[in-house]
Amino acid sequence: MNDEIIKKCGEQLYKALRTRQCIKPLTETYPEITIDDAYKVSQYLNKLRLADGERVIGKKIGVTSKAVMDMLKVGQPDFGFLTDKMVFSEGGDVPITGQLIQPKAEGEVAFILKQDLLGPGVTAADVLAATDFVMAAIEVVDSRIEDWRIKIQDTIADNASCGVFVLGDRAVNPRDVDLATCGMVVEKNGAIISTGAGAAALNSPVNCVVWLANTLGKYGIALKAGEVIMSGSLVPLEPVKAGDSMRVSIGGIGSVSARFV
Repeated sequence: MNDEIIKKCGEQLYKALRTRQCIKPLTETYPEITIDDAYKVSQYLNKLRLADGERVIGKKIGVTSKAVMDMLKVGQPDFGFLTDKMVFSEGGDVPITGQLIQPKAEGEVAFILKQDLLGPGVTAADVLAATDFVMAAIEVVDSRIEDWRIKIQDTIADNASCGVFVLGDRAVNPRDVDLATCGMVVEKNGAIISTGAGAAALNSPVNCVVWLANTLGKYGIALKAGEVIMSGSLVPLEPVKAGDSMRVSIGGIGSVSARFV
């Protein structure tokens, strides 16, 4: 795809984001779109958001668990950018009605970095050394593509289907918890709806951050000190609407809750 088509795709997704009106899958409109093309679209979309006053505060890995891969019929991870307009605090109201289109929530482990990471060659030991602390988190993903009819190129171009995210209020040293075996329980409106473990995401959330650092390194993008890194869901996606509440508890790390309005 040439630069003009990439810009056009980015502008279509940006308009869909701001107007909350979905577009047809890019893979239908532009069947020739490649994964590299899609990442170029994502970066152009991010450029438009920054020009509108948003600020990058982290990155996210998407589609890391088999449950989510099967649900979305997408066979590999992807990444997106997190901005200051996406983050909300533990226990507060999360405005999805006027901000998102077709939201689905999931439980994750968030990594907060104290050192930069730039691939290639990043290892699990590097990730642990560069991490200040981990927290329980809820990510609410959203798609600007009609009816979530996405292929991997569609979700990549759409900033890895980023919506908003909520961070817990407990910070834990990642070396004090076994991130591969930590268990997760997700409750919606007071009822348990799913359970998972760290190994559900590429065998450990640490491996997800390794994948992200090395993949971003191919594009000359670093994970930076102070950034939030969302490491991917350990459980299936759950549709949410205004009036719902969600609580995610992770063994050894803590919990996070949100009310959707």
